[in-house]
Amino acid sequence: MESSSTRQQAQAALAATVASLQPRALTELAELVAFKSVADEAQFPRSECEAAANWVAQALRADGFEDVALLDTPDGTQSVYGYLPGPAGAPTVLLYAHYDVQPPLDEASWVSPPFELTERDGRWYGRGAADCKGGLIMHLTALRALKANGGVPVHVKVIVEGSEEQGTGGLEQYAQAHPELLTADTIVIGDTGNFRVGLPTVTATLRGMTLVRVQVDTLEGNLHSGQFGGAAPDALAALIRVLDSLRAADGSTTVAGLETQAAASWDGLQYPEEEFRKDAKVLDGVSLIGSGTVADRIWARPAVTVLGIDCPPVVGATPSVHAGARALVSLRVPPGTDAVEATKLLSAHLESAAPWGARLSVEQVGQGQAFRADTTSPAYTSMAAAMRVAYPGEEMQTSGMGGSIPLCNTLAALYPEAEILLIGLSEPEAQIHAVNESVSPQELERLSLAEALFLVDYADSKR
Repeated sequence: MESSSTRQQAQAALAATVASLQPRALTELAELVAFKSVADEAQFPRSECEAAANWVAQALRADGFEDVALLDTPDGTQSVYGYLPGPAGAPTVLLYAHYDVQPPLDEASWVSPPFELTERDGRWYGRGAADCKGGLIMHLTALRALKANGGVPVHVKVIVEGSEEQGTGGLEQYAQAHPELLTADTIVIGDTGNFRVGLPTVTATLRGMTLVRVQVDTLEGNLHSGQFGGAAPDALAALIRVLDSLRAADGSTTVAGLETQAAASWDGLQYPEEEFRKDAKVLDGVSLIGSGTVADRIWARPAVTVLGIDCPPVVGATPSVHAGARALVSLRVPPGTDAVEATKLLSAHLESAAPWGARLSVEQVGQGQAFRADTTSPAYTSMAAAMRVAYPGEEMQTSGMGGSIPLCNTLAALYPEAEILLIGLSEPEAQIHAVNESVSPQELERLSLAEALFLVDYADSKR
């Protein structure tokens, strides 16, 4: 039986190795961030994603992975797979990340170029630095540290998705068609984040989502607003009314058929309102929307967001009554709500809200189910022990996350015996999906160490 002092020495050696690997992590993350790997050919060329996928494949091969493959998924993107064999009889752990990223939005609003990793104020800035290219670097750093200290004690599979941000389901469909590929005893999803910097956190729930495109048409063509305005039905005004119907006066989401979810509450880690206001950068004097605790609103209840509207910009606009307008609408749904049913309810609500007989069509763009983890599983015990060492003086916390990772439910359905843990680098200061996304190098180091320690403890627990 390993003595306490021997265990502490091994942990200290791992910590020292992880620390020594940070310059390499910075270099590799900079290389990865440089790829404009937005999985939408309407915004960036497909070659950017292909180059990022090839970078991941080469990195896996260089680290000794076998069976490295670029998987052509049904949505036209590529996921990267690799297998690293461990000791005979050891459990298998699947490590997940994704290399595709959100678009940069307004590049002029970035303090430094979005696809150029820049060190500033103790953080590394760049699109995908935290979500989720940093997650891949976290996995690689943990494995490299273990290899330098006696070897990786488990069999490891790595899967790096190429279209997670688009919600088009390519990897989910591929996994369903090839269920043997990702079989594992435990799955570590490296795509969430700590509740705040320095507080080790696993994510217990994820909201599901549905994404729809709404088109409103009222006229055969635009009309002069002076000549026809006041009687001619304005498609943009109709769209505004439709979108406004999705919220109550206090900002709560009101999709017909989902109102009963307003009673849902979150009984885990709470999110103080002042802390949320600071994290969300809410302007002074502006109220939060909805009712209940902040945790209720962002983890336990549905939330609608208008992601974009196609209409003329202010600059260059003409005095016209608009013939057509469209919007992209997202609806997040909590565990216990079926995303397929939510999509039907959202579509029906939008169609019924169209004023003046306006023609309204709804096109589903993306969809993913909510997820709830089993936090009583042995893997959570091992992760808690690992985080206790990586974050001295802190105990692992369990929180929800308002975002969606559709693959989680697919993996849970395919491998019902597998334990699923969600960790990552997307703490509030990271500002994922927004301009000036960044990652904390301290979090990257501590979570890389936590993952390495977890794999050791988990392997020991299975002997």
